[in-house]
Amino acid sequence: MIHNLLKNFCLITFALIAPITLPAGGIQKSLDQNKFPNNRNEIILSSYTSLYSYPQIHAKELLVLDVGTTLSVLRSWKVSKSHTWLRVELASNKFLDDPNKILKGWIKM
Repeated sequence: MIHNLLKNFCLITFALIAPITLPAGGIQKSLDQNKFPNNRNEIILSSYTSLYSYPQIHAKELLVLDVGTTLSVLRSWKVSKSHTWLRVELASNKFLDDPNKILKGWIKM
C-alpha cells in the first residue's frame, strides 16, 4: 500500500510539474525561424472600382471602392488574354474596424 501511494504521488507530481518545462505544441521555434511573407503586392486604385463576390461581371457587387484605396493582391485569375481578375484584400485595422466589414473580393483589371 505504501509502495502504491509513493508511486501515485510521484506520478501526480511529475504530471503537474513536467508540462511547465515543455514547449507548447512539442516544438520550440524562435521568431527568426518563421518565414513571414514580406513580398505582398499592393496596388492603389486610380479610379472607382467595383468589388465583386466572385470573378464574373454578373456576380454580386459587394462595394464600390474609392480612388486611392490600398489593396493587397492575394491572387490573380486569368479568364482570357484580355480579362484578368484579382483577388484582393482591403487594408484595415482589424482591431478597430467592424468585424462584419467586407475585406476581400474580386476586381476586374
